[in-house]
Amino acid sequence: GLPLRGHRPPVRVLITGGAGYIGSHAVREFLEAGHEVRVLDDFSAGHRAAVAPAARLFEGDLADPDVLGPALEGASAVIHFAGLLSVAESVGQPGKYYQVNVGKGLALLEAMRAAGVRRIVFSSTCATYGMPVRVPMDEDHPQDPINPYGASKRAFERVLLDYSRAGLLRGAALRYFNAAGCHP
Repeated sequence: GLPLRGHRPPVRVLITGGAGYIGSHAVREFLEAGHEVRVLDDFSAGHRAAVAPAARLFEGDLADPDVLGPALEGASAVIHFAGLLSVAESVGQPGKYYQVNVGKGLALLEAMRAAGVRRIVFSSTCATYGMPVRVPMDEDHPQDPINPYGASKRAFERVLLDYSRAGLLRGAALRYFNAAGCHP
């Protein structure tokens, strides 16, 4: 039969960093909404026990084409949570943050292109704004990051914008402050 008005069929979504704090919660939400979920994680910060059993797990590096190809096969979209997130560490090791948050993100985008996946939601951060120049802050707030963590996330947002303008994908960046809470 025809789908109910307003009801959309399930999609296959790849969630990078799906074993991490926010990613594992997103995995559960997508599963509970009836979607097919794949998780890509290298377990450098995530926890195997946090991955819902109903999700298909791909263990490996975000920049490894041998892992990305199978994980993206047949996917409709990517929710990208994988990345480094310590402000303090980024100040001492800025190269590491650009290498992971931008470099490995680019590898993901190129693998998405090769697999024909054209939609991505990127887990960014309010750290892209830097010091508030007005409150409340909104999406139009000037972006002037004050640390390598925020700057690397802002740089990847720019990459997404450029890919979008080139017609290669459709993307959205979620900028949020500290997430809190837990699954029962």
